[in-house]
Amino acid sequence: MDQTASPLPVLESRHVDPHSYPAGVAFLDGQYLPMSEAKISVLDWGFLHSDATYDTVHVWNGRFFRLDLHIERFFGGMERLRMSIPFTREQVTEILHNCVALSGHRASYVEMLTTRGASPTFSRDPRDAINRFMAFAVPFGSVANAEQRERGLHVAISNRIRIPPASVDPEIKNYHWLDLVRGLYDAYDSKAETALLLDFNGNVAEGPGFNVFAVKEGKLSTPAIGVLAGITRRTVFDLSGELGLDCNAVDVSVTALKSADEVFITSTAGGIMPVTKIDGGLIADGKVGPITRKLEKLYWDKHEDPAWSKPVSYPS
Repeated sequence: MDQTASPLPVLESRHVDPHSYPAGVAFLDGQYLPMSEAKISVLDWGFLHSDATYDTVHVWNGRFFRLDLHIERFFGGMERLRMSIPFTREQVTEILHNCVALSGHRASYVEMLTTRGASPTFSRDPRDAINRFMAFAVPFGSVANAEQRERGLHVAISNRIRIPPASVDPEIKNYHWLDLVRGLYDAYDSKAETALLLDFNGNVAEGPGFNVFAVKEGKLSTPAIGVLAGITRRTVFDLSGELGLDCNAVDVSVTALKSADEVFITSTAGGIMPVTKIDGGLIADGKVGPITRKLEKLYWDKHEDPAWSKPVSYPS
């Protein structure tokens, strides 16, 4: 995409919002706006029925990481949900670049989303709704903070069952999070920092916005069923190939996870993050393992690789 083709508009805030919003820029209805001015109707099916799909990508040191994969997954989700927007992949890419450039953030959490929209007559037929696209860029945020990344996250396994794929296709990134949110509160009640849910067979599934990996005798495994195939999860497969590590998507039991040599989680919101305690028990010796650290370093090194990342053209 030619970043010089479309000059960036001048952004002005027209009023002070009484609520607190992160510093950032949104694109909505053809305009770039401060986050505080990006609104949707209370009649939007995305709000009323969680009828929406989205994708998130991050910018690190002024570069998008694996943006093309996120764009493809986003358009695939819209196709499965029978949604359409008046923008091509290239135009969405440009909009995301513009949101980041206008925000000035060198490290940013960037989201693109499409809701079913609202019907002008409040029809109950989803075919009558006008689909609505929006995007935004806010400061980068991570599942794990600096302390947790250093010593490893403390995770609790909730007995909540993740929504089965026969009900909601996990290949469509969605906002059906009530099971995940309840799992989080289960974790907080047990003094843990985040949660993992189970699949319908009682095996480990995923957590709120992240996948999980176990390392045993140098081999990696990650849950295969009922989980979103995250882009960072895919990146771990790619990095494992470069390092000559065996990595497979399989059923992962709770026992297997707790008895692993190393455990880590993966998310666009944080990358590769170690786990050293599950349900109050230590993973191995309770220290972050060497394979986790090696993958984590390689992951962040790839952010400077032109084959994996693309620069944002910021206004001078």
